[in-house]
Amino acid sequence: MVTDVLTLALPKGKLGEDALQLLQQAGLPVDGVATEARQLVFTFPVDRVRYLICRPTDVPTYVEHGAADLGIVGKDTLAETGADVFELVDLGFGYCRFVVAAPRQRWEEAGRSLETLLAGSRRVATKFPRVAAAFFQERGLPVEIIKLHGNIELAPLVGLADLIVDIVSTGRTLKENDLVEVVPIFPSTARLIANRVSYRINYQRLRPVIEALRRAAAQGGAGIATCSCG
Repeated sequence: MVTDVLTLALPKGKLGEDALQLLQQAGLPVDGVATEARQLVFTFPVDRVRYLICRPTDVPTYVEHGAADLGIVGKDTLAETGADVFELVDLGFGYCRFVVAAPRQRWEEAGRSLETLLAGSRRVATKFPRVAAAFFQERGLPVEIIKLHGNIELAPLVGLADLIVDIVSTGRTLKENDLVEVVPIFPSTARLIANRVSYRINYQRLRPVIEALRRAAAQGGAGIATCSCG
């Protein structure tokens, strides 16, 4: 349905705070908007803009099903959900990267060979089963994916898994748990996404906002930092 009010889904947390900085630099209203407040909807009638504050993993769902015209979400979340949306702009902030990691000693004993390491048990722990499965399938390496919701580094330390697939920034958490990065998968930054139907029907309304965000991102945001992952 054609509407004058543009709805944009924003993630809670650090990524959402950085998104607000970019929105402000792009000239969009952000006064009073807080990604950690109890209020979940912020509307600016004069500017014809509304923000929905969502869990990061839910942003693609709100956009895909038309509850929001646009959304800002990490590429990691977008890849894992597999949402059917338009990916419009790499916004450049929230940098992390997907990696395969293993215990340092086992990696050395395997001669730094992923195939040798997987010659025995093939269990991989991750919060991102879709991304992990796709990576190993593309390389013809059958594995058993074990989904966890946190503390992925613990899995190989207690024998639950042989490898992990996770997102890292500095790699500090891996080092603290005597794990090493084995193979990079792909980098992740914040992306601007759009509902497919809304993009076609409401394009004239969306275009100025998309272009303003594209320009702001091209200018490097506002000194926005990388993600807070390990």
